[in-house]
Amino acid sequence: MSERLTCDVVVVGAGMVGAACALYAARAGLDVTVVDRGPVAGGTTGGGEGNLLVSDKEPGPELDLALLSGRLWAELADQFGQFVEYEAKGGVVVASSPDSLAALERLAAQQRAVGVVAEPVEGDALYDLEPHLAPGLPGAVHYPQDCQVMPALAAAHLVRASGARLLTGRTVTEVLRTPDGAVRGVRTGRGDIHAPAVVNAAGTWGSELAALAGTALPVLPRRGFVLVTEPLPRMVHHKVYAADYVADVASDSAALQTSPVVEGTAAGPILIGASRERVGFDRTFSLPPVRALAAGATLLFPFLSDVRALRAYLGFRPYMPDHLPAIGPDPRAPGLYHACGHEGAGIGLATGTGQLIAQALTAKTPELDLTPFRPDRFTEEAA
Repeated sequence: MSERLTCDVVVVGAGMVGAACALYAARAGLDVTVVDRGPVAGGTTGGGEGNLLVSDKEPGPELDLALLSGRLWAELADQFGQFVEYEAKGGVVVASSPDSLAALERLAAQQRAVGVVAEPVEGDALYDLEPHLAPGLPGAVHYPQDCQVMPALAAAHLVRASGARLLTGRTVTEVLRTPDGAVRGVRTGRGDIHAPAVVNAAGTWGSELAALAGTALPVLPRRGFVLVTEPLPRMVHHKVYAADYVADVASDSAALQTSPVVEGTAAGPILIGASRERVGFDRTFSLPPVRALAAGATLLFPFLSDVRALRAYLGFRPYMPDHLPAIGPDPRAPGLYHACGHEGAGIGLATGTGQLIAQALTAKTPELDLTPFRPDRFTEEAA
């Protein structure tokens, strides 16, 4: 049955970023509808690890957004942290050689200058933090601000807390616009939703929604696998990863890249990442990245050689050419706002993104300068 609904803003996408946009827009006094062609957290969010990180970001706009988001996540944790498995576990970035340790410490010094807590760790102090690490490592940097949530639970709780109207199983087929080009809502297979503002929180599919609005955004899928072990007593106490992970995150390469990322969970299994490759939306299971993940993890934590991996899953990160998300109004389509392209950092950056979108929707001065995140910053050739 077709229906026609009216609200202040339509958020397209019920993943973590869309949920945060709904929450902060509702808290700003707006009547919000969230629409998704699948279930809550059915896309990239459901394939993520739930990381809330500052450790993997160089000083600049993304780190500024991560610090804002971290403060907002801490506030939300006071309200329902246990329900989303919020854990302020901290991160440990491990160097494999003296040269990599020197580079890591240089990055940490730059991060400290902009407000990141980054504590050099050497010698026995490293094994006080993580007793089961491989012996002989030269050192690391400890990041107490790194945290984790269970992403699907977090998205569901934020949508619920927003009080927004939630419409799942509805594909947006058109972005409705007035004759002068202003957005006036969306069309779905089950009716129209009229609103003066539409937020593109469609993640990896953000380019498709932008095209429906007559504009362009160069979002591409970047596939990643995660290994899940059998449940264990707590053997890994932080998010632990090799220093070369930071370079992989910043890489423009479409080829397969893997670097060991190991972390325990509140439920017991250990999660092992991270792989990155641009292969479109190919969901085929691929053995090489999974083997590389297992090999890298056992180099960091030798005890994992005797642990069973129960399953592997994959997800698609919404990759942007300059590794920055699109956040804010699109001047090419008045009334269209973008909140997508966060690549693998969307869970962590969701709260800050939602806050900035709500401020833009209500004509308030945003807490961060949105210029680096402008949706129209790309040339037509790049888009």
